[in-house]
Amino acid sequence: MAAPLSDTPLSPLQTIAVIGLGTMGSGIAEVLATAGRDVIGVDISEAQTARAVAALEASTARSVQRGRLTEQQRTDVLARIRVCTDLRSAADADLVIEVAPESYEVKQQIFRELDGIVRPGTILATGTNALSVTRLAADSAHPERVLGLHFFNPAPAMKLVEVVSSVLTAPAAVTAVTDLALDLGKEPVAVGDRPGFVADGLLFGYLNQAAAMYEARYASREDIDAAMRLGCGLPMGPLALLDLIGVDTARTVLEAMYAESHDRLHAPAPILKQLSEAGLTGRKSGRGFYTYEAPGSATVVPDALTPLSGGAGAAGRAVSSVGVAGSGTMASGIAEVFAKAGYDVVLAARSEEKAQTAKARIGKSLARSVDKGRLTAEAAAQILDRIAPAGSYDAFADVDLALEAVAEDLEVKQQLFATLDKVCKPGAVLATTTSSLPVVACARATSRPQDVIGMHFFNPAPAMKLVEVVRTVLTAEDVHATVREVCGRIKKHAVDCGDRAGFIVNALLFPYLNNAIKMVQEHYATLDDIDAAMKLGGGYPMGPFELLDVVGLDVSLAIEKVLHREFRDPGLAPAPLLEHLVAAGCLGRKTGRGFREYARR
Repeated sequence: MAAPLSDTPLSPLQTIAVIGLGTMGSGIAEVLATAGRDVIGVDISEAQTARAVAALEASTARSVQRGRLTEQQRTDVLARIRVCTDLRSAADADLVIEVAPESYEVKQQIFRELDGIVRPGTILATGTNALSVTRLAADSAHPERVLGLHFFNPAPAMKLVEVVSSVLTAPAAVTAVTDLALDLGKEPVAVGDRPGFVADGLLFGYLNQAAAMYEARYASREDIDAAMRLGCGLPMGPLALLDLIGVDTARTVLEAMYAESHDRLHAPAPILKQLSEAGLTGRKSGRGFYTYEAPGSATVVPDALTPLSGGAGAAGRAVSSVGVAGSGTMASGIAEVFAKAGYDVVLAARSEEKAQTAKARIGKSLARSVDKGRLTAEAAAQILDRIAPAGSYDAFADVDLALEAVAEDLEVKQQLFATLDKVCKPGAVLATTTSSLPVVACARATSRPQDVIGMHFFNPAPAMKLVEVVRTVLTAEDVHATVREVCGRIKKHAVDCGDRAGFIVNALLFPYLNNAIKMVQEHYATLDDIDAAMKLGGGYPMGPFELLDVVGLDVSLAIEKVLHREFRDPGLAPAPLLEHLVAAGCLGRKTGRGFREYARR
């Protein structure tokens, strides 16, 4: 009788079978063969195995062109992969990785057949990201050898591999596949068995909310995607990513997540069902949220929803001078942006001294640009000369556009708008840079709410390309047109959205951050593993906890509270751990401690 897997030190996994040779299976086979493993690829039809071989030949040829492989290495890689349609060919495998469709019935049938084919010590891994590894293991004759091994697409490029243990999994199996992942040049993250695991568990909730935002016609698909790329530095917008993943796949994952969490944020947006059932599953079908040149193509082509370039709308008002109210980092950054674009800028604060300090900050910023060769000293001096500091908002008497960038406090902003109403000339556009407060509340503090609009810049304003342009129900069309034109002149990408909490970016970003905190709070995964998972598996520039500590936990909590108050969704309630850290004064980098500790400067 074979020794139990849990008591057996496993030799290195050399012969590996991959069941299912779609995009993911073919990619995994390539990764394994490139690392010197012998690979048996299995699929149900000769046609699919032929497609997989063609895909592997094309992919390895690209690697040769890019200098990642020599021609001899490519030949060796392809020679290590053999494909067939008979599951019995996996008999000698040390490890079997199934990447079949996301169906319990399909996967359980594969595992039942494998039980009668492979050796008792062979490890069986499922590539699922939506189904229960425990349920699949429990149906196996040897549940201790079943685990999850979740690669990310495209497998050759993505570094993350989630190693998923069930309560039945033998530690020796986990160790063996973790060692394999390291040998493949991947970064393994150990996680427990729940739908979505870490990366997809956070990613799919965010994608679902983006789909719901689009379905509600709050913003266009192009603006939602641009906002998240430019505002958060993400490699793809959420709707384009849903098309890449497959709308039907996303729906399956979300259904599994909702069945476990009963969190409304995981309940699939109805549009995902509508698109799936219509066969509009994304790139693979040629149409999803966007329309593509052909099934499988990445090239987006215009359709009925594509916005017209330079569409006829209301003409904007003339803007030659701009007033910026405030003396903090955001105010000085916005003033710098406008001055660089050739506008005359009045930078007003509550005192002359504060205004001069803000101008001096701009001078230092411009000096850094000179040092880096981005500006000449002469150009920097001209930009700085366009900025006139003032200790009173009376200096805004002749500006065509007045922007406030003062404290994120509604009462403070309303008092300022009441002042702007008195000092600014008729026809001047009045804008707030708020990130979370209602723009209409600022507008109602004036006698001219039709002239008030939101212009949400991102920090640091000189570097970040995005501006969320927020119209209230009272904003005049020509005021909106004016701000769009101004965004073009200052070389910012404007996205349109309505006046509701969080606008586009914060409404999608902060629930994702809150859900990451809940994962730590529930001891599901560590800070480091979650940050690594989102950077390596999702292409995020920063992990959620790195970002929370940079933004400030107090700021994050305030935004979470605003979102929860506006949408009344229990899933948006701030995680208690976030509230506890803020109450303890652990606010992130600015205090030296947040989710992590930092060296005091």
